Amino acid sequence: MGAPPDIVIRDCKASDLARITEIYGQSVMRETASFELEAPDLAEMTRRRSALVEKDYPYLVAEREDVVVGYAYAGPHRPRPAYRHAVENTVYVDPAAQRRGVARALMERLIEEAQARGFRQMIAVIGDSAHIASIALHETLGFTRVGNLVSVGFKHGKWLDTVFMQRALGPGDATPPDGA
Repeated sequence: MGAPPDIVIRDCKASDLARITEIYGQSVMRETASFELEAPDLAEMTRRRSALVEKDYPYLVAEREDVVVGYAYAGPHRPRPAYRHAVENTVYVDPAAQRRGVARALMERLIEEAQARGFRQMIAVIGDSAHIASIALHETLGFTRVGNLVSVGFKHGKWLDTVFMQRALGPGDATPPDGA
């Protein structure tokens, strides 16, 4: 499908982190997609990005008219070595830019980047089973719902579920990974 014509998807730069911190902070404080209760500051968001980029995980931004309106990244699904071929995706979009194809464009590029790096599975851990738009987006991108954890988070005065979705990257599990 590709990005909307007014959106540029590119690698994240350190100079993007103030805007990313703002976008994520809004979500943490107002929404239930993240189970964090306090918004991390710029130093923490910088540390998190550095930890991923140093290990060659993709970290992208969506930009409209030179303003970052969303971001996405892939990181390790779990820390143990046997999980090294699976990544977990994250995507956040400024509320003013939602429902305009930004998240889809970010995710399409993130999937491409993760496949190019040889990852075989992508896992979406969606906070709040009521987050229908995120679940639908992942379904349209080939993710399958593989499980739910019921009432595992408590935020904004209510219990929240976690939805797990998964999609194969490249050959998925049809062949062993390189070097296996």
